[in-house]
Amino acid sequence: MRTDELIEALSAKSKPVNRFEVELRVAAGLGVGAAVAVAVVVFLIGVRPDIARAAATPAFWLKFVFTGAVSMAAMALSCRLGRPACKVRVLWWAVAAPLALVIVGAAAELAMAPASHRLGLWLGSSWMVCPALIFLLSIPACLGMLWAFRRLAPTQLRLAGFGAGLAAGAIGASAYALVCRESSMAFMATWYVLGILAVGAMGALLGPRVLRW
Repeated sequence: MRTDELIEALSAKSKPVNRFEVELRVAAGLGVGAAVAVAVVVFLIGVRPDIARAAATPAFWLKFVFTGAVSMAAMALSCRLGRPACKVRVLWWAVAAPLALVIVGAAAELAMAPASHRLGLWLGSSWMVCPALIFLLSIPACLGMLWAFRRLAPTQLRLAGFGAGLAAGAIGASAYALVCRESSMAFMATWYVLGILAVGAMGALLGPRVLRW
C-alpha cells in the first residue's frame, strides 16, 4: 500500500472532533465535583441555619461572586493548559484579578474599621476550620479535573495542575460559603484565599505525576 493510500484509509475512519471538547470535558468534571460538594454540605455538614436571612444581604452573595470569578477564570486557564504549547499569560491575569480585588477590599475594610474590631473581622469565629473545609470540599472537583485531563494533552504539567487545583479550590470555597457565617472581606481575603491556594499548590505538586500522558 502506498503512503497516499494509507493516509486515505486512516482518514476515512476518523471522525470530526468537537471544537469545544476540552471546555465541555473540564466543565463536566467541575460540574460533577460541585454537585458532590454541595450534596456533602447539605446532607452531611448542614447549611447555615440563617441562610434565608443571610441571602438578603450583599455580603452573602459577594462570596459567591468572588469564588465564581476565580473558578471561571481558572477553568478557562485549565482548558488552555489542557492543550499543548498554548499561551496563557492573559488568563493568569484573569485569575489574579478577583484575588487582588478582594485583598484590596479587605485592606480598605480593615483601614476603616475601629482598631478594636480589626482582629474580629480578620479571624471571625471559624478561621481555624475554613481553609481545611474548603480543601476537603474541593476533593470531588479535583477528581473531576483529573478525569477531564485524562483525555487532554497538557505539556506544562505543573502549571496545568496548579490551574486545575485553583478551579477545584474555588468550587470547594463556593460550597463552603453555604456553611460559612462570616461576612467580612478580610476573612474572605485571608482564609478563603488560603484554602483555594492550598488546593492549587497540591495540584502543582501532583501535576507532573498525575497529568502525564
